[in-house]
Amino acid sequence: MKTAIAIRHVGFEGLDGFEPALREAGYVIGYIESGDGTLSADALDHADLLIVLGGPIGAYETDAYPFLRHEIAAIERRIKNQRPLMGVCLGAQLIALAAGARVFPSGAKEIGFAPIALTDAGRESCLKPFEAEPITLHWHGDTFDLPDGATLLASSPVCENQAFAMGPHAIGFQFHPEATGRDIEHWLIGHTVELAAAGIDPRTVRADAARYRAELTRKALATAADWLAGLDR
Repeated sequence: MKTAIAIRHVGFEGLDGFEPALREAGYVIGYIESGDGTLSADALDHADLLIVLGGPIGAYETDAYPFLRHEIAAIERRIKNQRPLMGVCLGAQLIALAAGARVFPSGAKEIGFAPIALTDAGRESCLKPFEAEPITLHWHGDTFDLPDGATLLASSPVCENQAFAMGPHAIGFQFHPEATGRDIEHWLIGHTVELAAAGIDPRTVRADAARYRAELTRKALATAADWLAGLDR
């Protein structure tokens, strides 16, 4: 059996709509809770696929959150050895940082359901379902420069670098293609201070989650399944 290890930074930001595709592709899924001392270099290096999920800290805050150094080191080894790697939100920022790119505050919060625009490469990638239905969940205030040699897949008016690929083995999503809206209430509770500071009404986010849930679920499955199939090819 193939193994997929997901590093989870907050309990409510899991694999969500990507899980069915992983299971259908034959992966046994395991979570490692970041920050609790269970990060094992051996486990991270030997997993067939490493997925680094989102969280409300900065990829560059290694002094405040020293466990990030271990994650960055594991990502660096994955990149060097061309081992399968996926990052979502904070995870994408950590991949960019490990690849030598700059990660920094964007100066604006991008939170809620809004569209992305695919590049030509993006339309040929696992993100092609977003061409006709571009709405996705955004939840970030940081951004990053595109790593050297990476291919830009998607952008938004607030954030130029929304998704990138580094060959067939590594991909990063600044937005949340895995989010189906099913667990949106946990997000609203967990990020209540951030929502209030940004002046965002949780009722709007909740209503949009319900409105787009079926579409988001379908795109999450298709996106993950297509990328995983590429690993097999």
